[in-house]
Amino acid sequence: MDNNETTRITPAVWVLAAVTVLLHVVVINQYGYFRDELYYLACGEHLDWGYVDQPPLIGLIAWLIRHTLGTSLFAIRILPAIANGALVVLTGAIARKFGASKFAQSIAALCTMIAPLYLALGHFLSMNVFEPLLWMGCVYAYLSRRWIWFGVLAGIGLENKHSMLFFGLAFVIGLLFSDDRRELLRWPIWIGGLVAFAIFLPNLIWEVQHHFATFELLNNIAHSHKNAPVTPLSFFTGQIVLMHPLNLPIWIAGLVWLLMQPRFRALGVAFIALFIEFVVMKGKVYYIGPAYPMLFAAGAIVVDRALAPRWRPAVVGALVTGGALIAPMALPILPVETFIRYQERLHLAPPRTESMKLGVLPQQYADMFGWPEMVAVVARAYNSLSPADRAKCAIFGQNYGQAGAIDLFGSQYGLPKAISAHQNYYYWGPRNYTGEVMLVMDDRREVLETLFDHVEQVGIVHHPYAMPYENDKPLHLCRGLKMPITQLWPKIKKWM
Repeated sequence: MDNNETTRITPAVWVLAAVTVLLHVVVINQYGYFRDELYYLACGEHLDWGYVDQPPLIGLIAWLIRHTLGTSLFAIRILPAIANGALVVLTGAIARKFGASKFAQSIAALCTMIAPLYLALGHFLSMNVFEPLLWMGCVYAYLSRRWIWFGVLAGIGLENKHSMLFFGLAFVIGLLFSDDRRELLRWPIWIGGLVAFAIFLPNLIWEVQHHFATFELLNNIAHSHKNAPVTPLSFFTGQIVLMHPLNLPIWIAGLVWLLMQPRFRALGVAFIALFIEFVVMKGKVYYIGPAYPMLFAAGAIVVDRALAPRWRPAVVGALVTGGALIAPMALPILPVETFIRYQERLHLAPPRTESMKLGVLPQQYADMFGWPEMVAVVARAYNSLSPADRAKCAIFGQNYGQAGAIDLFGSQYGLPKAISAHQNYYYWGPRNYTGEVMLVMDDRREVLETLFDHVEQVGIVHHPYAMPYENDKPLHLCRGLKMPITQLWPKIKKWM
């Protein structure tokens, strides 16, 4: 191999990254706002050092987007699109660190580009789209022996998502089972660890002050039936789908190659440790997703060395064609009716991560429908009230999607901000409302009649593509809360 080939990232990698970003931009408005995006925008209006279900970074990012670009779909999704493109470049850069040729760098970047999980995450705002960048940024820092930068990225990763702790633990295990265990005896890695801890400390203090609210939430989820059941087999088969079936032999080869290379063995062991961690904890199948670019980078080297040059076009053609066939399952490339027919024809569906009933669309698409229509139903009921009633009427959402939709779309109808007891909305409380007049979404009349003197159904929410548990749900006008709302609030806390 010509060493000059590895001195810089090949231009083909940058082209693939640019095409990735462009693809996201083309479809950025195809469907609507994703449920979680509504919540993150609401978190951005309540900046804090932590939230019940995530560290503070996503709230800060949402705040910055709102105050610079606005809250349009383009505004909140352009950064995730760029992050997806950056991951393609970072994969090529890691391959270069492994000693990959220009062709191998390109194959590694292409594997990341077509992986359905990364395409899906790059389409909407969430902490998950930044997670692979931060994990793989740490890997790149390790390969460069830049331990201070490793600590900076790990600390930011902890402020983005607590799963960075699992990556950190797996990485230490990888070092212990490789020749790089000697790095643990040197001061730079410990300085890096202190940097990571210092960056993470504000969120840790928040957790202490809030009695480790995140642990309470996770414990509630673990004892519920919210998440789909996970077995070692289902976890593995989920990886095949999320990373694309054609990528399977490449990342498997990459894992073997890493384990066989003394210089890079720590990364192979770290991946195995991550896999075991998430299987034992029955984590969702996508939790290990941020770790695959380093396997693609290594596996591309194996492919490059195993294939004669004449087979290179066939490999690229197969990956591009296969990626294009499955891309509609991850990106809303097709109009919704066309997608439904396409999904039925291919008999494909993303792996289930939650156990709720699905409609005609997979969850990641269904959660992009019905929110403006729901707010319109609420607005009709709210604006039919007398001015005196409107002045004291609270709008209650059962979950952060409903409440977040009211917060984002409600201003065009003159609606006040919503209240909810779900996730961090619980901490934001009932505001200044007394419960004298409330519009309550998605609750049973018989339950509401135990809490209020008068209950009347004033609307129903329907959208053919929304998640079933959000569809055909009543809206009730409730008057005369039978107890002080401050007394009711702790009883309806919903951390799930």
